[in-house]
Amino acid sequence: MPIRIPSDLPAQNVLGEENIFVMDLERAAHQDIRPLEVGILNLMPNKIETEVQLLRLLSNTPLQINVDLIRIDNEAPKHTPQAHMDAFYHQFDDISDKKYDGLIVTGAPLAMLDYEQVKYWDKMQEVMDWARRHVQSTLFLCWAAHAAVYHYFGINRELRDEKLSGVYPHQVNVEHDELLRGFDPVFNAPHSRYGEVPLADYQSRPELHVLASGEQTGAYLVASRDKRLVFVTGHPEYDPETLSQEYQRDVSAGLSPKVPLRYFPDDDPNQAPLVTWRSHGSLLFSNWLNYYVYQTTPYDLTQIA
Repeated sequence: MPIRIPSDLPAQNVLGEENIFVMDLERAAHQDIRPLEVGILNLMPNKIETEVQLLRLLSNTPLQINVDLIRIDNEAPKHTPQAHMDAFYHQFDDISDKKYDGLIVTGAPLAMLDYEQVKYWDKMQEVMDWARRHVQSTLFLCWAAHAAVYHYFGINRELRDEKLSGVYPHQVNVEHDELLRGFDPVFNAPHSRYGEVPLADYQSRPELHVLASGEQTGAYLVASRDKRLVFVTGHPEYDPETLSQEYQRDVSAGLSPKVPLRYFPDDDPNQAPLVTWRSHGSLLFSNWLNYYVYQTTPYDLTQIA
């Protein structure tokens, strides 16, 4: 599918080299269809890397998508040029009157902070309240998934003694839910987190449906029954090298991390990672776009309420 992004966004060249169809705004203007409007609230420090990961996953559908990159503060990110932020990102306040078919909220490296200690927590709460009125379906990843469950349902996370890091098996719990259409009964997904919400806490809320879970990871994929909120506790968007880079970063910082499980062959970090999750990650995003967004969103976005 054609993703509509600015022609000079760095992701354009990366995705083009992977034979992914990316359309610039000028060409898209000549297609007589309404594209899906999708926002990405990118909370990760390395914005460009995360942009590429998410745009790659959004590409596996025949739908045309217009993507807005969104930020909620003015601070210069540590690992992204300020010029990139100025050129490609919208301040939330500048797009808050707009309505979106879909919104993706990324994770963030904020594992050890209480939510109220996060410097932009008030703004995050504003965004989450806004999304319920302005977005047909919102997908929250990792830290954002736990933060959203806390905000919407008052369910707080616990902190694990050790970081959950690696590639873990998960079971499909609701075989015929559209979000899991085409999934194998057992599938892999990466995790990199300290936060944990007990499975029973999700199950205690009748508004929530635990669609997939793992023995070691707990709930992996949870959705509200109206399909407007989706919580993914792992990182289906991760590139093959992402967990390796995180591990080496922690080693260099003297943190003595454990080797990510089931990621390197024989759990040997001297070997190249074994990638076993990308097909299901791509399918998850395609199903979300098709069944939770496109099939439910009104043609006239002003009707979202």
